[in-house]
Amino acid sequence: MDFYKIPYLKVILTILILFLFSDLLYAQKIVRYDLYVKDTTVNFTGKPKRAIAVNGQIPMPTLTFTEGDTAEIYVHNELDEETSLHWHGLFLPNQYDGVPNLTQMPIKAHTTHLYRFAIIQSGTHWYHSHTQLQEQLGMYGAMILNKKEEPLIPTVPIVLSEWTDIKPENVHRMLHNASDWFAIKKGTTQSYSEAIKQGYFKTKVTNEFKRMTAMDVSDVYYNQFLINGKNESQFSQFKPGDKVRLRISNAGASTYFWLTYAGGKMVVVASDGNDVEPVEVDRLIIAVSETYDVIVTIPQVAPGSQPISFEFLATSEDRTRSASIFLGEGIKQLAAPLPKLKYFEGMKMMNGMMKMSGDLDDMGMNMSLNQMDMNLVMYPEITGPLKGKNEKGRKLEKVDKQDKITGQEKTTDRESMKMDDKNNTAESEHADHNKYNSNALSSITTLNYAMLRSVKSTALPQDAPVKELRFVLTGNMNRYVWSMDNKVVSESDKILIAKGEVVRMILYNNSMMRHPMHLHGHDFRLLNGQGEKAPMKNIIDIMPMETDTLEFAASESGDWFFHCHILYHMMSGMGRIFSYKNSPSNPEIPNPRLAQRKLFADDRKFHFMAENDIATNGNDGEAMLQNTRWSIGSEWRLGYNEHHGYEVETHVGRYIGKMQWLMPFIGFDWRYRKMGIDEVESNLFGQVNTKDKRSILSVGVNYTLPMLVIAQAEIFTDGILRLQLERMDIPVSKRFRMNLMVNTDKEYMAALKYIFIKNAGITAHYDSDMGFGLGLTLNY
Repeated sequence: MDFYKIPYLKVILTILILFLFSDLLYAQKIVRYDLYVKDTTVNFTGKPKRAIAVNGQIPMPTLTFTEGDTAEIYVHNELDEETSLHWHGLFLPNQYDGVPNLTQMPIKAHTTHLYRFAIIQSGTHWYHSHTQLQEQLGMYGAMILNKKEEPLIPTVPIVLSEWTDIKPENVHRMLHNASDWFAIKKGTTQSYSEAIKQGYFKTKVTNEFKRMTAMDVSDVYYNQFLINGKNESQFSQFKPGDKVRLRISNAGASTYFWLTYAGGKMVVVASDGNDVEPVEVDRLIIAVSETYDVIVTIPQVAPGSQPISFEFLATSEDRTRSASIFLGEGIKQLAAPLPKLKYFEGMKMMNGMMKMSGDLDDMGMNMSLNQMDMNLVMYPEITGPLKGKNEKGRKLEKVDKQDKITGQEKTTDRESMKMDDKNNTAESEHADHNKYNSNALSSITTLNYAMLRSVKSTALPQDAPVKELRFVLTGNMNRYVWSMDNKVVSESDKILIAKGEVVRMILYNNSMMRHPMHLHGHDFRLLNGQGEKAPMKNIIDIMPMETDTLEFAASESGDWFFHCHILYHMMSGMGRIFSYKNSPSNPEIPNPRLAQRKLFADDRKFHFMAENDIATNGNDGEAMLQNTRWSIGSEWRLGYNEHHGYEVETHVGRYIGKMQWLMPFIGFDWRYRKMGIDEVESNLFGQVNTKDKRSILSVGVNYTLPMLVIAQAEIFTDGILRLQLERMDIPVSKRFRMNLMVNTDKEYMAALKYIFIKNAGITAHYDSDMGFGLGLTLNY
């Protein structure tokens, strides 16, 4: 009997098939986006500057999917350079992860590339270019992955970012060349005159004796901070009593943001796209590349009062500027602005924890999970205002918060500082442990990782083999070198892992900067004392001297990047590559050896600098190419007559050691000076020279002494030995710098420079060969 010839059976079978496969059909829903990447011009600061826009906007369009969708994203590269897109925090096939020369080849200029992957998760995520420094130029945007059933609460994607008028390539170069310009613009020079004025002269001397540069919490000076591409914006659709879910992504290239809300407390409900049990806080700091979902409530106002809009404030960690959105309509209720940091207090704290070797000493505090913030000593809202020149340092004070939201026309939300007399009583045995715990010292509740608890079990299989890895985060600001275990990516082997393993990482930060470490393609459990409900994240902020432990299930294939997400740290080589054993070849990488060479080129890049002093008594200058390990530099001193002479010295050296205080080199010295008939040049060792012209090779070594003095020992092929001491860029004041030099050739120099713009200064200079002169110094 042919059942298909019976009409009603045909209908029943059709309905049954559609019912059985409805979920599958739903899961196969394709959501397509076409992204057109183009050069554009923006004006965030009053100056037109080049940027990169996608579909004509910065940030890039918000991409919205529902769990179960299939994403088809066509990237049309209309730039005259390569590009790529990385889907931050997403689980997806390795070939679509978007890391050029690792998981795919770059998207060539004027070509189109398809990213196609299933959406198998939910949460707040974001996407950005992973090519060179394009992220800093505007290539970032929100990516919202909805659950099939989301709570009925209005949501607002929040994309935090920053803008600099300086080309990102120049920013990177300036950082590697230890430019003072960013510190000058931020007001963080911490010069000797400032130290004396504020009563911290001894602190400043100790700081330099330990071979440290000035205390800072950020690398780059930014002209503007942005929320969704604007410094300030209004969301007038919200009414008193409304709850709003802010889906926040920190797309900044190098900026941490403090988040506060004028309408009261914030409730954190998700981190890095993963739900957590609600946590009520007054403020939180969001690391570079991190995401949080935060619920805020629009407060009610007194009957008959004018409507009020409430500020959600994002302040850069260095507190130079901020960006805002206002929720609701009406008079603007401002959040309390964060006061300026007390940098010398931070310097004093770091002096106590820095060993002469350059290593950090946590003094037995076992720091982890952002619970103890060493920068707390710099926060006036916790520790009180800046002390006067002759005032003794005060103890940490407790802070009581008063909610001042009213129905008046002008309202402000300000923190009320109150001294608690109980601080004068005997401290508990945990006093030292709580010394840097703001939640123990203040009623201002600040989020830390120990407060995050997953809404469900995240436990990994107990019978899985465990591969334990330990890493020390290393580097220094002097040469802007950032690494892991004192090795950059190009100096490290891939870390082999196997499917089925639990990979456990123990990370210790032995550098003076915090690092947001991000793992591609995986979430990891952050072991924070919450047991089987440890939160899942894909980025962890590790503060100086912290040790944190995380673990993840190795369940993928291919090569995955693990790196610091501060863009300029990543480009300097701070990362590792996890590689799954026995992975199939990646069709997007047809030539793995060529791709690896291009990948390694990022942290091997040389950075150029030059300075030239055009003075009344001669011309002095230097030019240098440097990368992570190598330095190629030339100095010249050119007199205006043959008796003053002309000299050019070139050194090629390699930095050695974790702190890179030691640099052996080979050199070449050429000089000419017309000497008198019976004139003889002699050094302190009695060695003599009678020649007008000298061309000679040398070998030598530079070593950084306490007080940042460079000691140089150099022996030439004619047997002459020269010892030299030099200290450059002594910060006399915010813009004045002093240079000093003396050597055994009986040469000496002193100079004072006033920096008036980024690339120029005025110099007064005395040289033992050429005498006194005034000049204009140009630098690049």
